[in-house]
Amino acid sequence: MPDLFHRSPLQEAFAALRRDLIHEDGPRISTMRNYRFAIVQYDPAVEFGLRAEVRRLTADLVAHGWVVQSISLQRLLLDRVRALGEETIEWIIESEREFATFDPERGLNALKDEIAPLIEGVDGLAADCSRLIAEHAERHPDAAERTVTLIGRAGALYPFFRSSALLRHLDGRTRNVPVVLLYPGERRGPTGLSFMGVLEPDNDYRPRIYP
Repeated sequence: MPDLFHRSPLQEAFAALRRDLIHEDGPRISTMRNYRFAIVQYDPAVEFGLRAEVRRLTADLVAHGWVVQSISLQRLLLDRVRALGEETIEWIIESEREFATFDPERGLNALKDEIAPLIEGVDGLAADCSRLIAEHAERHPDAAERTVTLIGRAGALYPFFRSSALLRHLDGRTRNVPVVLLYPGERRGPTGLSFMGVLEPDNDYRPRIYP
């Protein structure tokens, strides 16, 4: 008989995140002053479970007077690709298909060469996230201490972009709004994370990692 009172690692992560966000002294998702970033690490196989936890957390926070912003990295990526125009997109597809005929890995690398420059660096997806956070903060000026941004659908960036770079480029560009990155991957050691459980672990993570 299943233990109805046992929490999964994902449920534990969101329970701890909720406690730290609604702390009586303000959000405590980071031990560093003026560095309000955190990561919720989860197994990519439980993506739908993650989305259910996000909905529950959002509803709970809103009920307690919070303003919750959700940013989809998948949507931002697609917006950038669509902005290239149909002709360029067709050319990229044909190039990838041609290279893949000889070697699938070569085809993937050709696709990376075209997509990665669109989303990397300070002017890539980090700039899009920063802009959206700023616009959201301006719409809710009276809720600065009760606002949180959840950045999800990071799996759409694989294998073009490492999520760790996103947070580095966002540092100092979030109006001090707490930002939580929903990270599909594996924990490797105290601070190491492997994106999608495939890429080599990145140990350059400053934010707190839940659970």
